[in-house]
Amino acid sequence: MEQSAQGFAGTGIPEGHANEVRVPAQPRAAERGRGPAGSGGDARVPGAVRGEHTHSEVSLPRPRHVVRRASVRGQILDALRTALVTGDLAPGEVYSAPVLGERFGVSATPVREAMQQLALEGAVEVVPNRGFRVIVRGARELAELAEVRALIEVPVMLRLARTVPAERWADLRPLAEATVRAATSGCRATYAESDRVFHRAVLGLCGNEQLVGVAEDLHRRSQWPLVGGPVTRGRADLVADAAEHLALLEALTAGDLDVVQALVREHFAGAG
Repeated sequence: MEQSAQGFAGTGIPEGHANEVRVPAQPRAAERGRGPAGSGGDARVPGAVRGEHTHSEVSLPRPRHVVRRASVRGQILDALRTALVTGDLAPGEVYSAPVLGERFGVSATPVREAMQQLALEGAVEVVPNRGFRVIVRGARELAELAEVRALIEVPVMLRLARTVPAERWADLRPLAEATVRAATSGCRATYAESDRVFHRAVLGLCGNEQLVGVAEDLHRRSQWPLVGGPVTRGRADLVADAAEHLALLEALTAGDLDVVQALVREHFAGAG
């Protein structure tokens, strides 16, 4: 069932502020090409504007505000990712780019581009002539993600526990404490973001950006809700999850490899 233009809680684009991501309307094709009869173009527009080379171009002042299409797409992508985490984009439901664009106050194009990125990430699938369906996930997929994350990250964590000095771990404590505050708020989307920031900072100490990117993609996938309800974890679950970050930092600082391995595996198994 295609969704109507309903508000999404916590999407990052609050109600009444949709104009913050609005892209100004572009001139119609007929207006862009209008010019004197037989001229084939607009005589008032320099050739360079039409993509032609000229030898007497006049420098124009830099505009005060430049609308960057990529930034609009990025804001929409962030909002849609938040809606996935909170369950406002429900598993199994189909959403069209025009309807979502109306909700966000933008054209369908940046929404469609953001949805195509989510399709590449495995969050949605394309439904021809209708829109995008949110992927339905089950407990088996979550368990598989936890296993893959452990295979990648446990060896890295153990190596970091042996090589990273204690003061470097102390620098990450504010990030761990931020996850506790986010968990206490009970907002799943806020916690999901702070959780990713902490894990990215820890893995970033290994110096392998490719590994960090792969791990973050797996991490994001593990945060999407399971089918059967928009949100599967309550505030108490988030608080317990965040507390494991502090315990992990203590084990890493002490170089306790057994505790590090046990905490990381348990943390991944309880994620989602």
